[in-house]
Amino acid sequence: MDFHSLLSLAELAWPVLLKGTGYTLLFAVMAMIFGLPLAGVITLVRVLKLPLLDRVMAVYVSAMRGTPLLVQVFIVYYGLPSIGIEFSPLVAGVLTLTLNVAAYMSETLRGSIAAVAQGQWLAGTSLGLSRPQTLRFVVGPQALRAAVPSLSNSLISLIKDTSLVSVIAVTELMLATKEVISTTFQPFPLYVAAALIYWVLSFAFEQVQKWMEKRLAYPH
Repeated sequence: MDFHSLLSLAELAWPVLLKGTGYTLLFAVMAMIFGLPLAGVITLVRVLKLPLLDRVMAVYVSAMRGTPLLVQVFIVYYGLPSIGIEFSPLVAGVLTLTLNVAAYMSETLRGSIAAVAQGQWLAGTSLGLSRPQTLRFVVGPQALRAAVPSLSNSLISLIKDTSLVSVIAVTELMLATKEVISTTFQPFPLYVAAALIYWVLSFAFEQVQKWMEKRLAYPH
């Protein structure tokens, strides 16, 4: 393919790929915005060992982590309408990604809390703090610092996982790329372009991760 052909292909593909990139970012950011608070609630329930709810959350996390995301997308978009619950493709995509990433992030948060020295819990108790207060004021901030890299990895993985939402006809980056390929018959440059866009997005969030790590780092 010569330079002029590549230029023509870029002019044709760029608007479509940009639109797809916008949907990819929308899915990833919205799922993270809704997923992080949900992960926090799940973590609190499991760390504080609330009766019954603890077991329910454990089953939920196990189910989300133990089944493919693609199957979860099918259940939410194609399965739920059979029992009277129906979502638009956009809502179904965000909901599925939120429920999935919340399970993984809750395990990250729970592991970070477990990594905090037991003496910190005892220190909170000695100060007259309840277990929830100790978690909030003593253990939680320390655990959050340790969790930032893993939480950022979840977001980066989420960006790539949005490609699975294309199965419910949402034109995110991967589906947008396939649509252009179907009209141009140039799969190699277009798939390379899509890969580069995913890489750029991931790199941008890596920089945000580094900034957060510096902001949350202990002062020297």
